[in-house]
Amino acid sequence: MLRSSRNKLLALALIICCILSVNSIYAQKKSKFNVIAFYTGKNDMAHVSYVHEANQWFPKMAEKYGFTYDSTANWNNLNATFLAKYQVVLFLDTRPEKPEQRLAFENYMKNGGAWMGFHFSAFALTPSAYEQNWNWYHNEFLGSGQYGSNTWRPTSAVLRVNRKHPATQKLPETFTSQPNEWYRWEKDLRKNPDIDILLSIDSTSFPLGTGPKAHEIWHNGYYPVVWSNKNYKMIYVNMGHNDMDYEHKYGKDVKTLSYTFDNDIQNQMIIDGLLWLGNGKKTKTKK
Repeated sequence: MLRSSRNKLLALALIICCILSVNSIYAQKKSKFNVIAFYTGKNDMAHVSYVHEANQWFPKMAEKYGFTYDSTANWNNLNATFLAKYQVVLFLDTRPEKPEQRLAFENYMKNGGAWMGFHFSAFALTPSAYEQNWNWYHNEFLGSGQYGSNTWRPTSAVLRVNRKHPATQKLPETFTSQPNEWYRWEKDLRKNPDIDILLSIDSTSFPLGTGPKAHEIWHNGYYPVVWSNKNYKMIYVNMGHNDMDYEHKYGKDVKTLSYTFDNDIQNQMIIDGLLWLGNGKKTKTKK
């Protein structure tokens, strides 16, 4: 009788081990791709708030959708050896500054890597602390050139959707975004045949911004806010600037008044875009 009980326990233990082994193998297969997010997180508190939020939201999405998510503030990791482990790179707030980092990223993208950048990662203005001194990135890759101006204060906008892209095909024709500081660019992306504009400011948003300066309020015009370059696996997302209570500081901290990822429709676009980048192919071969 005792021997029979032991045999049953042994059989049960073997079954449990098999189940755990199968689950482990399934979990490894379920991980479709690996994502690495680069960030600085030191300057504008709105960008710092967004970086903290992103580094909490993306790991949850990774668990839900079966990819891995790592993040680093060490831009020296932007090298061929490190990037070889990842299928998708994110720039959460800034861009690389060192020539060797820039070259490594350019080579990564030209050899089939994928990228999603947010808000300030596209910023460049000469003269400023982030001068336009990287022509491939700002003029060819993003296609936007230098920063032109922005709305203020961070406000929501009604966005017009181009539903012909995997990142946006599940979205309605228009939706209301989270509050954001919206950017205007030097170049008209509509004139660039390599650019697919996925989201733009809908005219019902005007006037957009509250000022106090007159030029911080937009009354008309065409403003793309999310786009892709057909020559690369990439998506730029202008969102990534939370509204902050700058008027009422609490000690050393500034209270966050809005969160970028508190919007289901906007989140759908981001996660569908990321899944396309991790699993899909660029739509045009880079020569």
